[in-house]
Amino acid sequence: MDKIIIKDLELIGNHGVFKEEKKLGQKFLISVEMKTDTSLAGKNDDLNYSTHYGMVADDIEKLFLNNSFNLIETCAEKIANMILVNYPLIKEVTINIKKPWAPIQKHFEFVGVEINRKWHTVYLSLGSNIGAKKDNLSKAIELIKNLSNTEVTTISSFLETEPYGLKEQDNFFNACIEIKTLFSPHELLHNLLQIEKEMGRIRTIKWGPRVIDIDIILFDNLILQDDDLAIPHPYMCDRMFVLKPLSEIAPNIIHPLENKTISFLKNILK
Repeated sequence: MDKIIIKDLELIGNHGVFKEEKKLGQKFLISVEMKTDTSLAGKNDDLNYSTHYGMVADDIEKLFLNNSFNLIETCAEKIANMILVNYPLIKEVTINIKKPWAPIQKHFEFVGVEINRKWHTVYLSLGSNIGAKKDNLSKAIELIKNLSNTEVTTISSFLETEPYGLKEQDNFFNACIEIKTLFSPHELLHNLLQIEKEMGRIRTIKWGPRVIDIDIILFDNLILQDDDLAIPHPYMCDRMFVLKPLSEIAPNIIHPLENKTISFLKNILK
């Protein structure tokens, strides 16, 4: 992907852990690489199809000078977030902050930090079989929309399905949605669990009735396995109530472990 680059923007700021750093200030060098598609701008010679690096530099300067952070890691996070939220053509950013005057008793050129942040494409599965099931799905989707730095981009149809695992319970309504988010996988999981709790989800019986269930199915092309989270969802390929609504909104997405499209996985499950 193309890049727009700001190299070593020099600013004097009051950032640091020590009182002297906040009082006297020191020099910082900020570099930004912004991944975007510049083809339309280049072909049309029109800034409307691109991102104005001068405006980005102004916004960095305002954020930098109007705040005082203990850590340059925090400063880098704030700059990355600001750019991704305020400039919709930017899909990914790399922020590099250098402190050439860092107060350490050593010979060095600079100390610094570099981070990379981007918008993630995530697919979620939702289900409900208690109360007003469709309303529960709609409410959960609205609460997801209200999460910071998150946008619901596509919503599948609501699908009535028979219960999975424990058969002695009401039918479910299920859906899948696509979201764009700046959250990491575990940050997103935490927020989704909070939504479930807010809506009254109580975890008692495995595969039992629930007012709402929200699962992370796919997160970019990420493969993750730890004590709290598995991505891709380990059971998604066996569940038509996931694959059918997911294939409606993302039929050609490739499962990163199976190396097959969602529509293909749905068709072989029939």
